[in-house]
Amino acid sequence: MTMKTGKSEKTFNLGGNLTINRLGFGSMRITGPGIWGPPKDEKEVLRVLKRAVELGVNFIDTADSYGPNVSEELIAKALYPYPKGLVIATKGGFLRGGPNEWTIDASPVHLNEVLEGSRKRLKLDTIDLYQLHRIDPEVPAEKTFEFLQKAQHQGKIKHIGLSEVSVEDIKKAQQFFNVVSVENMYSFSNRVWEKVLQYCNNNKIAFIPWFPLDAGYTENLKVLERVANRHSASIRQIALSWLYHHSNNILLIPGTSNVEHLEENMKVGSIELTEDDMKGLE
Repeated sequence: MTMKTGKSEKTFNLGGNLTINRLGFGSMRITGPGIWGPPKDEKEVLRVLKRAVELGVNFIDTADSYGPNVSEELIAKALYPYPKGLVIATKGGFLRGGPNEWTIDASPVHLNEVLEGSRKRLKLDTIDLYQLHRIDPEVPAEKTFEFLQKAQHQGKIKHIGLSEVSVEDIKKAQQFFNVVSVENMYSFSNRVWEKVLQYCNNNKIAFIPWFPLDAGYTENLKVLERVANRHSASIRQIALSWLYHHSNNILLIPGTSNVEHLEENMKVGSIELTEDDMKGLE
């Protein structure tokens, strides 16, 4: 599934009522090493968040497990009171035991605890987009979906999304609520979830690739380099631009804790890949 030209839509309508810029910001990397604890340079991180909004970002992706809690707290510290139109998406469904340690817990009890925590840390009565970080193999999916459905009916959540799911998972969840986003691992060199991306595109569901700059594309470096040279861009920028042009329902969320890297990432929105570029990259 490739766009026929290098043109791409700049915005996406999330859930039918939230218009967001497709080039957003992922906040996992604004924490400490191993996605644990505070960042080494909090002042720089706060500058990154403020600069992202200045550059047109109005979609920020986070989770209670980033830190844990640290990412959400920093977002509020840097940006609250939030500018009009800023959409903050957060996630729940992981327990953290230490650096790089992740344990799935999507039980209603845990989700209720972390959802309330996210609302408090982000200073939001209603979270615009709340995504289930993982479907828990130890918990009946129906129980998890029922909790999210109830939280939405209570006004704590406006829209609901999923992460690391198959088409079958999405269809099952859609029996309980409208799935407006899917966040799966996906990149120029990792297209395992292509069928999910296609399903989401066909059903007007946002597709949010996490780890969009998979560093393992050594076999593809030459073709990336050729396109990068034609556009006076970096390989990193072209890898992101390919995602941006590949499908108009993709929301990019490259993350960084450095202003310089942020500004480099944001230039991706002005790169217009040609039809020949896209054919070569495919």
